[in-house]
Amino acid sequence: MSTASTTSTTYEHVQIDTQGTPIIAGTTMKIVELVMAQMAHGWSPEELHFQHPYLTLGQIHSALAYYWDHKEELDADIERRWQYAEETRRKAGASPLAAKLRSQGLLS
Repeated sequence: MSTASTTSTTYEHVQIDTQGTPIIAGTTMKIVELVMAQMAHGWSPEELHFQHPYLTLGQIHSALAYYWDHKEELDADIERRWQYAEETRRKAGASPLAAKLRSQGLLS
């Protein structure tokens, strides 16, 4: 099923948005966002459900299946996001609080 803003996939709970990004159907959550949470915290599908109660276990399992079937492409997207975040962090520099704590020897 297609709407004006998404296209269906063969995965029941996964759609592709207008930018070509796979999202969980009925939400604005990107598949990579769910996968990154799982990677960062080592969460099981059940824990992902606990942390994101607006998602069903069916949506979570479908999203994870989509990830594993498109791992190379989605891992490249995750890497791009990581690089962008690192570049933004470097450009922003230390926060005034971090600089103050560092000057007091409270932060390395």
